[in-house]
Amino acid sequence: MTSREILIELRSITERNIDLVRQRFSNLTDQQKSWKKDVNSWSVLEVFAHLNAYAMYYHPVFSKRIETTRYREPKDNFISSPLGKSAWKSMKLGNAKNVKRKMKSPKSFNPTFESTLVNGQDIEGFEKDQLELLNILTQAEEVNLRKVKVPISISKIIRLRLGDALQFVIYHNERHMQQAINIIENKSFPKN
Repeated sequence: MTSREILIELRSITERNIDLVRQRFSNLTDQQKSWKKDVNSWSVLEVFAHLNAYAMYYHPVFSKRIETTRYREPKDNFISSPLGKSAWKSMKLGNAKNVKRKMKSPKSFNPTFESTLVNGQDIEGFEKDQLELLNILTQAEEVNLRKVKVPISISKIIRLRLGDALQFVIYHNERHMQQAINIIENKSFPKN
């Protein structure tokens, strides 16, 4: 894919996430937001808190790298690094909107272990973060997605190409949006 095609796809996913939040999650009651199908599951609020924790790390890093890079010439073609491709492919949903590979969240991003991640305004925070991400995607159009490097959240030493890191974060968002949809579509989910 070209850099432009990647950014168009990522923008489309992000816009769809904003629409889903507004249509399906913004009017949930407190009981609905905190409902869990079992003790090992996450609630809607926990899903959004998890996503917000990632945004809190990645969004400033993306913005700073884009702002300070000397690689100001966008390139038509984007080629993922082997590590980058592995990272974003592990997050990407299957064709049937299913999770192909389950993963454990790092404890610092897991609301089960870090209850302080949940603040009650997590859905509104996610919508705000997605709007911010649209601006980051616009800024990314002006740089070389292959040359700009981004340290990952679990190790500052390991760096991904900006194009790979954007795909990782946005496919991760999409994956957890599907998780939140699955929660509210559960037959036992409280109606009101």
